[in-house]
Amino acid sequence: MSRSYYEKLARIDLTAGTVAVEPLELEKAQRYIGGRGLGTKILYDEGIATVDPLGPGNKLVYITGPMTGTPSPSSGRYMVCTKSPLTGMIACSNSGGIWGAKLKHAGWDGLIVEGVAKEWTYLLVDDGEISFHSAEQYVGMKSEDMDEALRKVHGEKASVLNIGPAGEHQALLAAIINDKDRAAGRSGVGAVMGSKKLKAIVVKA
Repeated sequence: MSRSYYEKLARIDLTAGTVAVEPLELEKAQRYIGGRGLGTKILYDEGIATVDPLGPGNKLVYITGPMTGTPSPSSGRYMVCTKSPLTGMIACSNSGGIWGAKLKHAGWDGLIVEGVAKEWTYLLVDDGEISFHSAEQYVGMKSEDMDEALRKVHGEKASVLNIGPAGEHQALLAAIINDKDRAAGRSGVGAVMGSKKLKAIVVKA
């Protein structure tokens, strides 16, 4: 492990319900400096140029940077990278709060989410473990209400990233919300998350 990276990514297949641990190539991480650069490179290498942005072939990359989770100013930020349903190109949207730092503290540099869940699902990242949970009871909830509901289940120190009704309905303006009021609001990333029936990602660390 370097001082800036855990050198570990999780590939989460929502269709199969599986999680695979993949090494993060340190040379690539350093060359593209994490965050937007690394997330874009991952998607480029995955060959998503011809996929439907709201189809099962698109992917969501939740990625941190080398400073994420450190005492440095603005180091809580993370990036969401995907093929945008608005532009048809690879796009990245960033957000603040503590979700990115929690993900890093849980031992992950990033999550690569692919496929489509059979039912509405949320993910729990509990330190090094990632598990799948039904989110059917949360469908239709506004983001702030779901944040509160999931923290009642998983503890007040949990950090919740989720979509509201706009994301569920794949509205192209839909944002991804974390920590109640922080938003990754560009490029329709919330619509892509909704297309995968992924309602939330909860991180405990």
